[in-house]
Amino acid sequence: MIAQSVDKKSRLALISAFDPEIEVLRSRLENPSSLNILNREFLIGELLGRPVIVFSSGVSMVNAAMTTQLAIDNFDITGIIVSGVAGGADPNLTIGDISIPTRWGQYMEMAFARKTENGFELPTFLSSQFPRFGMMHTINVGTFEELAGHGKSRFWFPADAKYLEVAERASKKVKLTAVSAEGLKLDHFPEVHIGGGGVTGTAFVDNAEFREWAHNSFDARVLDMESAAIAQVADANEIPFLAFRALSDLAGGESGHNQFDIFMSLAGTNLANLIEAFISELD
Repeated sequence: MIAQSVDKKSRLALISAFDPEIEVLRSRLENPSSLNILNREFLIGELLGRPVIVFSSGVSMVNAAMTTQLAIDNFDITGIIVSGVAGGADPNLTIGDISIPTRWGQYMEMAFARKTENGFELPTFLSSQFPRFGMMHTINVGTFEELAGHGKSRFWFPADAKYLEVAERASKKVKLTAVSAEGLKLDHFPEVHIGGGGVTGTAFVDNAEFREWAHNSFDARVLDMESAAIAQVADANEIPFLAFRALSDLAGGESGHNQFDIFMSLAGTNLANLIEAFISELD
């Protein structure tokens, strides 16, 4: 592990789960320099003149939390921006749209209830504030949750209010494309949607019923595997956080097969353009 003194600049962290999501943004860095910590690459440089650090967190919640904390421990991180693809849960959004939720929760922190003559029943020491999906009940965990004897259980981790305001201004100025680098074309122009919830879990979702349950239960616009974990780490370290998620698929809501792999490059280009617009609006 390197010491923080190796890089003394305060930097905005730009995080994606894996390399294909971040290739376009990484290619736009000015004066890039690579640092390796515990076999993870951190690329420092400038974007539109602003010092940034760009890295892949790894897929799913444990990797995302671990790598984000590793960056915080070794660099002076002033803010965290997550970008990448996700499955759409809101039927009013479609493939290519970018969702910027105002809060994130870990909806797959669950208790699998016992089946009885009266249906599925949780143990008396557990409760859920959300509708169940079969035997599955979402429970609050939060940071150092109450069952461990420390802190207070919670579900939602909010996006930074100032960052949301900046994103609102940026969304009105950014130019999104409907055509991928490979020539694949959407039948509509993507739009940016700010608001609603985002939920994170350890499963890739391609199931229409589960998608509908997640949307109705959590006002979820998008389902992903990293953002809420990163939001929790940011909250614990008192660092502002915001996530941009481009819809690569509809989490099982499509009429045909899942299209996750088809529109990856289109999402990467549009996310990079939106993040640049965000940075240009940031004080």
